[in-house]
Amino acid sequence: MSASDAPLLEVVGVSKQFPGVRALDDVSFTLRAGEVHALVGENGAGKSTLIKVLTGVYQPDGGDLRHLGKPVTFNGPLDAQAAGISTIYQEVNLVPLMSVARNLFLGREPRNRFGLVDVARMNREAAEILAGYGITSDVRRPLGLMALGAQQMVALARAVMVDARVVVMDEPTSSLEPREVETLFGVIQRLHERGVGIIYVSHRLDELYRICDAVTILRDGKLVHTGLIKDLDRLQLVSHMLGRPMSDVRKAGFTSFGGEHSAAGGKPVLRCADLNSRHKLTGISFEVLPGEVVGLGGLLGAGRSETIKAVAGALPLDSGTVEVDGTTLRRPNPVAALKAGIAVQPEDRKAEGLALGLSIRENIALAVLPRLSTAGVVSERKIDKIVETFISRLRIKASGPHQRVGDLSGGNQQKVLLARLLATGPKVLLLDEPTRGIDVGAKAEVQALIDELAAEGLGVVLVSSDAEELVEGSDRVVVLRDGAVAGELRGDEVTTEHLMNVIATAAS
Repeated sequence: MSASDAPLLEVVGVSKQFPGVRALDDVSFTLRAGEVHALVGENGAGKSTLIKVLTGVYQPDGGDLRHLGKPVTFNGPLDAQAAGISTIYQEVNLVPLMSVARNLFLGREPRNRFGLVDVARMNREAAEILAGYGITSDVRRPLGLMALGAQQMVALARAVMVDARVVVMDEPTSSLEPREVETLFGVIQRLHERGVGIIYVSHRLDELYRICDAVTILRDGKLVHTGLIKDLDRLQLVSHMLGRPMSDVRKAGFTSFGGEHSAAGGKPVLRCADLNSRHKLTGISFEVLPGEVVGLGGLLGAGRSETIKAVAGALPLDSGTVEVDGTTLRRPNPVAALKAGIAVQPEDRKAEGLALGLSIRENIALAVLPRLSTAGVVSERKIDKIVETFISRLRIKASGPHQRVGDLSGGNQQKVLLARLLATGPKVLLLDEPTRGIDVGAKAEVQALIDELAAEGLGVVLVSSDAEELVEGSDRVVVLRDGAVAGELRGDEVTTEHLMNVIATAAS
């Protein structure tokens, strides 16, 4: 796809600061007419913040925003929409109880000569428009009854209907079937031919190299590369995203994928076989031995967190089995997984892990109350003993067990969450980004603790976006891509260079 030289949208030296975080640091970005421009980067790179600046959700703290060559200030999303900028979010933001046609024309319904909504005309035009997107369902049905992929296509049709000059697509294929993906790419081609500029956010490298003209890569809020995507091979793109040098990567030859693991440690404490979940996981299989740390590697969106949730019973499976210490979980769910000995530390400790308004003692005790109660009466003495044990063992720095968890540092909050998991007496620990958002000193302590737990015989599954941390902390690394296993590193192959090589090779 070629593009004209006229910039539709420009970001010049934009910065955005939040308390304690510099989300964007002197970032520049240019979108030209008829260009499909990929915006990529790992978690926390600044992609979402940049999109929110472009669409008026956030105001930049520094730098300029230009629309059609002129300085502009968008005081909100409506200003951006009025300028012809439409956004299609990964999560469908329409009204599920309203009809498909109503959603499509929401806020701009056709009217008859009496000023009333012309329902017949609206339904007819909606059906005609959606037929071009491969949707032939009855447009009078509630949107919520349609498949998620079809809802996404309705959102796309609505965004394009407003005579948009710029369309932002945030992971648009994440919920689509292969047939729907092809339809989407056809729509993108038509928009390109009309001179519409598209900002395309995705972690699927195949898609980027198939439909995008240019690419901008962010890392830690900074611009690390921008240019034509054809001038950047996949290994270079991965290198920029992860912040690893290219020189060593090109010398690293990957020697083997998969195969049986022969490390000592007895029978697997965790065995996952052919885990499948619609649109998320395809045939995921791996095992963990007692005392072994198995890393899950891959780019953001590869299926790492989804795999953790599937093993823990939080993501429904269409097929596949999870086996703990030789026993199969017949109906995987969070309660069954916990009883079987699986403990999970979620990626977002504040939203999904901790009760920030409660004390250290209360947070740790939450996991063991059923075990410490007799006839419904809980032994306070037993709780105190467990809490004191884990505060000491994990070296949690606090004024005492009754200090509010929300007042602790990020590293100590992470330790409280780990203490609660360990209090359940698990056989397997699933750790999703255990060192995210904590300082260097606390990170080293958490990493040392993981090593200690593995040495005591626990099986550990470790997810980390930091390639170096993943490699240093894992005995083996299972590399994922698009929800499937792309390869496995073991022994001398467990290096950052080999990890990047697998990610780039699997995406080619």
